[in-house]
Amino acid sequence: MNAFGDNFEQSEVDPAAEFLAREQNALAGLEDEIPPVTAAASASNGSVDGDPVPKAEDDNDDFAGFTVPKQVTEEPEKIRKWREDQKARLEEKDREEERKKEELREQARKELEDWYKHHEETISKTKAANRNAEKQFVAETDEIEPGTEWERIAKLCDFNPKTNKSSKDISRMRSIILQLKQNPIQATKKV
Repeated sequence: MNAFGDNFEQSEVDPAAEFLAREQNALAGLEDEIPPVTAAASASNGSVDGDPVPKAEDDNDDFAGFTVPKQVTEEPEKIRKWREDQKARLEEKDREEERKKEELREQARKELEDWYKHHEETISKTKAANRNAEKQFVAETDEIEPGTEWERIAKLCDFNPKTNKSSKDISRMRSIILQLKQNPIQATKKV
């Protein structure tokens, strides 16, 4: 493949290392040629403390001989006063916000305590009602007499047709239970 100029033999020199060495040699002398720049000189465009810097004769600068004015470091009295007033207003708003947050937290704490208290009362009332209903049911089961079965079933059913408008129509079952309650013997013979 040497006829085409391809040399696939691996050389011992790393191409990246060779490039870095060349560039370091080329840039080595530049550090000595550049003078160090000071902060005062760069801030005033070559002048120190507002004095003009002597220019070379071949410089064609329209501003040669003019000095750069110093920056004003103090801010005007009105702006300073506004900043102080603004800072005081923001601090007052922060205090007011913290006070309102505490009020809301206290109000939420009270509402939560009231809700838990109401919830516990509701649960205790429901438990008491269920216990009384259970005692009454147990007492009634001991008094079972023949022929009163449908009467007991009718007590457990809700016969108000307006209570469940979203549920299925159970009017036929309701009428059968009422009929069995009123005439237990005749109803069992018909069905």
